[in-house]
Amino acid sequence: MKEHKYKKGDTVYTQTDQRVKLIVRRYIKRIYYCQFPDDPTRKELALFERELIDKPQP
Repeated sequence: MKEHKYKKGDTVYTQTDQRVKLIVRRYIKRIYYCQFPDDPTRKELALFERELIDKPQP
């Protein structure tokens, strides 16, 4: 079984808007639940691994 790429607490970015910084809160059944570090009251995002990147592209 393949391990997931990102761990709890990792900083990630979405491929569609690389300016948005996210923190992985948890990983359940191939879905990453991510929070906005600058606004923890904002609703978290549920994203697949293919929608995330490690760091923004220049």
